[in-house]
Parts: sequence; C-alpha cells; structure tokens
Amino acid sequence: MEFKSFLIKYAEIGIKGKNRFLFEDALVKQMRHALRNCEGDMKVYKQPGRIYAETETHCDYDEVVAALKRVFGISAICPVVQLEDEGFEKLGRDVTDYIREVYGADCDKTFKVNARRARKDYPKTSQEINEDLGEILLDAFPGMRVDVHKPDILLNVEVRERFICVYSIVIPGPGGMPVGTNGKAMLLLSGGIDSPVAGYMIAKRGCKIDATYFHAPPYTSDLARQKVIDLARIVSRYSGPVVLNIVNFTDIQMAIYEKCPHEELTIIMRRYMMRIAQDLALKNDCLGLITGESIGQVASQTMQSMLVTNEVCDIPVYRPCVGLDKQEIVDISEKIGAYETSILPYEDCCTIYVAKHPVTKPTLKHIKKSEALLSDVIDDLYKQAIDTVETMWVK
Repeated sequence: MEFKSFLIKYAEIGIKGKNRFLFEDALVKQMRHALRNCEGDMKVYKQPGRIYAETETHCDYDEVVAALKRVFGISAICPVVQLEDEGFEKLGRDVTDYIREVYGADCDKTFKVNARRARKDYPKTSQEINEDLGEILLDAFPGMRVDVHKPDILLNVEVRERFICVYSIVIPGPGGMPVGTNGKAMLLLSGGIDSPVAGYMIAKRGCKIDATYFHAPPYTSDLARQKVIDLARIVSRYSGPVVLNIVNFTDIQMAIYEKCPHEELTIIMRRYMMRIAQDLALKNDCLGLITGESIGQVASQTMQSMLVTNEVCDIPVYRPCVGLDKQEIVDISEKIGAYETSILPYEDCCTIYVAKHPVTKPTLKHIKKSEALLSDVIDDLYKQAIDTVETMWVK
C-alpha cells in the first residue's frame, strides 16, 4: 500500500494549555524544515488536536519517516489512509481492503477496532463503529480474532470533519519538545563522543543550539577541525542549523603550558574555554552553556573540578550526560549516527597536553594562584582569541 499521508502525534505538547498552539506551530515549522528536500512536495498542516504531513503525488515512504524521526516533539508517526465519507457500507469495504493490503489476504492476527468520532453528526456512535467494523472484518478474514487487551492490530478509525482516517501502524518518534521553544544555549563541541550527545539531548528538550570549538593549530590538524564540523552537521539533523564558532586557542594553551603547574593544565585550560564560550554565548543571546561532562569520567570531570570550572561562569552550565556512564553515552552516540565520526583518530586541543598525573581534586584558591602567573599576557591573548573567532553556519 502506498501511503501519502502521515498523522503526527505529540505527547508533552498536549499539556501546554492555552500556550499549546505556540508549541504546535513550532513543531509544524520543524517538520516543514525536515521534509523540505523529500520527494513529493510534502505539505504540513494542523487540525484541532492533530498535525498531518501529506502529498498529493508520490513520496518516498522511508525517506519521509526517517526525516520525521529526527523532529523533536513527535511522539509517533502514523501512516494513514484518508477516506471520503461515502457511507458506512463503503467504509467497511475500504477498511477490509486496508487490512488485506497491509497484512495480507490470509491475515490471522488478533485485532481491535478503536474508533473516535470528532464529528458528532456521524450516524453511528464510536462503539457502534467498533462493533460493526469488527463484524465486517471477522466475516472477511476467518482467521482473525478479537482481542481487546493486547491485539496484534489496533485499527484506528477517526471520523474527522473533512475525511475519515484509518491507520494501524504506529512508528515511535524521538519525543521531546520542538527545537526553539526553550531558548538557545552554547554547546562546547569537541571531537569526542560526549559533546555531540550532550547537544542532541539538550536540543531534545526544545533548545536551539549554537556551538564553540577550540582549535589549536599546528598541534591540531585540519582533519580534527573538519571532524568537528562534521559532528556539528550530525547534531544539526536534529537541532536544525548550528552556528559554529571556531576559536584559535593555541596561544592561550601555550601560555598556560609554559607558566602554570602541569598537573593543573587541564583545569586552567577548561576555565578559559568556559570564559570564552560564555562571552560568545552572551553575544549571541544564549541562555546557558552545554558540556558533555560526566561525573568522574576523567580528571577534569570530578565534582571538585566541575565546581572550579563553574566558578568562571555567570550563566547556567547544563550537563545532560552528567549521570550517564560511558556505555550509555556511546549507545546514544550510535543511535544518532555520531559515533563513527567521533572515534576518528584526530586529536583535539584538550588531549594535546595532558599531564601525567592531573589534579583530580583542585581547589579554587590554588587554581586562581596559578592563573595569576598568566597576568602579564592573558588579557591580550584572550582578546586576540575573541577577535579572531571564525563563525560558520552548519546544516
């Protein structure tokens, strides 16, 4: 059976009360963006309590489903057949044809009819539709049986104002909230596994994503830079276009390496990354920073280290991976298609100068004392890093 129409279901949006239309409109906008290059010139529109994507010609079913499965806010994608209301006898024949085409002429599955009547002037009640269509299907398919508790086929029949929808296939969506409904945040994007996952998880909660990458040429290669651009592009499949800021961090990194205790290198570099990312965030109306940190994963991600790095920030720092172990993060990375890119062997600036025995329980007093050793050079280096930021639009 060729499906030309898809009923889109949402979950959390339904409890937004009088503001629900704002979330619905944002979801429609995201769907249109996701489907813009799909075959068939897909149209997206709202009806009360329902959102549809459909075409009048032909669409690539797999392509449309894949695109919609990347749109946050969708809880389920239901390929539907839209029928004209030409009487119940015709509806019975059409439903029989639907089961035959989708499940085969010898269908022997259990089923339940679930009718909803949005148009109250329809001549049968919902329960009458359930009973009468059930009887028609039992006559047409001798092997089928009714199971109202756990049916193999839940046949949904919705009597709407303009047409009658019939569907039984329910494809899980990504859930979450439409991107852009909860502000914007700045992702510290490295070439590793964790930060793209963090960006994905925050975008799922409705946040628009900008990103900042710290590049350290010649110690990090152009391949490492391209790897991060590719990761930003993967995140953008879910978050929409990403503004990527590329910061030349070499001079600051070298100054820290030359002047500060080596066991504190990672923490001090991290603090300057957070400062720069915050400045870029505030300049671009972001409401917080996003990192891929997970408690205890490495020396710079202990509770004490996070406390010390947080001290330089005046805006919230969101760490959606903070309670996940590495395998859980890897599983999400694989799910979103980022893992194979993340493990490419190109170093980022955080891994170039790693102390043999990095401090795991830094104190703010000692870190500030070490940072004071940079006082004669850091202001100029910091300004140069901000002034030479390269910005690109990744989608």
